Amino acid sequence: MDIRQEVLAVIDEVLSLGGRAAGFDADTPLLGALPELDSMAVVGVLNLLEERFDFIVEDDEIDGSTFATVGTLVAFVEGKLG
Repeated sequence: MDIRQEVLAVIDEVLSLGGRAAGFDADTPLLGALPELDSMAVVGVLNLLEERFDFIVEDDEIDGSTFATVGTLVAFVEGKLG
């Protein structure tokens, strides 16, 4: 499983980006850069990540830096899986 591709698929699905996320790289900014990524969308992304990767995200594990870029979000998921 390609974690980065799965994370991008989740972002694309939750934010209804119509495939735009496929062009994102590790340095692509997320929070504050994508108008679609509001607080409700963050919850949606986390919920779908939990389902796809079969882990639980506790409230105290998440802050704005997790959603700073694609790379920071992928690193978070990798950390949960590691």
